[in-house]
Amino acid sequence: MANNDGINDDIRQREDEYFRRQDRELIERMRQKAADAATRKSIENATGINDPEQIQELQALGFSPDTLALLPLVPVLQVAWAEGGISTAERTMIVNLARSRDIAAGSPADVQLHEWLEEKPPEATFRKASRLIGAMLDRPAGAEMQVSADDLIKYCEQIAQASGGLFGIGKVSAEEKAALQQIAAQLKAR
Repeated sequence: MANNDGINDDIRQREDEYFRRQDRELIERMRQKAADAATRKSIENATGINDPEQIQELQALGFSPDTLALLPLVPVLQVAWAEGGISTAERTMIVNLARSRDIAAGSPADVQLHEWLEEKPPEATFRKASRLIGAMLDRPAGAEMQVSADDLIKYCEQIAQASGGLFGIGKVSAEEKAALQQIAAQLKAR
């Protein structure tokens, strides 16, 4: 009889531990869902984009509330990478542009920017980001971004002219011109 009580106690302890573990996992999943919802809401507020699929796409591209300020710089990076590399002049202009857009040195957005300056983002990032920028520009609620299609095109043109050419002749390469035309068409086609 005493032996059965020991077995029952052991079984009860295992059951209790199992349910405590289940409760902890459920609480963690609930916390994660709440954090994900807060992140999505923050992205929605910053961009004015309220389509859950587009917000999810931004997140899939690696954008978070901490790096969202980089979104308008993606076309600029696309132009800078058009020739296969980024010159020192282009790099300096891009970093200065980032600083003018309140991207602080050492911030998560700055770290991501420097990664993109060192290694070209995939073409899909450029393509998808341009589409998402268009969606953002279509929504006046995205006032936090404070950028227009004309501003973005102007920034891209400045980057294209930042390097290249002998004595300032032919400063914008054919690759950069093609990238500029593509970006302008995407941004103006909204």
